Amino acid sequence: MHGKAKKDILSFDIHQLSDMLKQMGEKEYRARQVYSWLSRGIKRFCQMTDLPLRLRHRLEEVFYINEIKPVKVLASEDGSTIKYLFLLMDDNIIESVRMKYRHGSSICISTQVGCRMNCTFCASGRCGLVRNLTAGEIYDQVIAINRYNVEEYGKRVSNIVIMGMGEPLDNYNNLIRFLSMVNSDAGLNIGYRNITLSTCGLVDKIYSLAREDMPINLSISLHAPDDGLRRRIMPVAKKYRIDDIIRACNFYFERTGRRITYEYILIKGFNDHSQHSLKLSQVLKGTNSIVNLIPLNPVEGRKYAAPSRDRIKQFKDILEQKGIPVTVRREMGADIKAACGQLRGRFVKQ
Repeated sequence: MHGKAKKDILSFDIHQLSDMLKQMGEKEYRARQVYSWLSRGIKRFCQMTDLPLRLRHRLEEVFYINEIKPVKVLASEDGSTIKYLFLLMDDNIIESVRMKYRHGSSICISTQVGCRMNCTFCASGRCGLVRNLTAGEIYDQVIAINRYNVEEYGKRVSNIVIMGMGEPLDNYNNLIRFLSMVNSDAGLNIGYRNITLSTCGLVDKIYSLAREDMPINLSISLHAPDDGLRRRIMPVAKKYRIDDIIRACNFYFERTGRRITYEYILIKGFNDHSQHSLKLSQVLKGTNSIVNLIPLNPVEGRKYAAPSRDRIKQFKDILEQKGIPVTVRREMGADIKAACGQLRGRFVKQ
């Protein structure tokens, strides 16, 4: 595919690329020029027309540009959601989703091929972890979908949700490099406050993220009000206790000023009763947080179902009565299996 000496240029942030170009005898500003082209989706060095021809040839000798290619694109009937299956250069498949709102477009991106967390309600982990995505492969999802968005609507993507396939904090180093890349003013320049990361609650990595000076929004996949119940649906709960997760999140809030979101998937007959809502309100009392209730998106081969609207309202009302801010996630893309991992699983089977 590529000579061993060649490196994926998309896997270097602006500072690393600048250092490498300096070693090649180039001026520092050349890195910003290259980065600008990459962030606009240019995949050939010869197309970077404001670079000297000799530099374009030199880049071709030293680097290659990683490219993900859409192999399937599905749009929901209401047009609010578009799901992409991207083919990686090693023939693995990942998923990304674009969601259209009144305020702009958000994209949900993946950080791994598969997932090692194996949550019982999620399709992503059913085949385990295949591999981590590189920082460039994570970034290229944003680059590709942003380009489509500009072509169709004349507007850039405004928000990023790192909530697709994989546990982002399980791919920590590539995640941090990606955040630096996507935030760079030489690239897409998407502000940290417009980026949300969802995690199962890897406590040590939450503390590390809090110290990175990258104040992104943090969402915790909680899904149960106590450790016993959580362990039944999330194997990671055997390692990380809810009390420890909340302490880490309180530290994150103190360091970043960003209010924590606790995600809670409502599963009929399992975690949706009034006693669960009451217990959840006790667990979160005094935290600067908000609860996002998520009616279960059914996964093929699982017996779980979503509760009724009345049960969801009852659960929400109890939390509000106890002073816990709460929202209910709007369902988007159910008709195209937009929940993470579902479409990839079906495609790989075929």
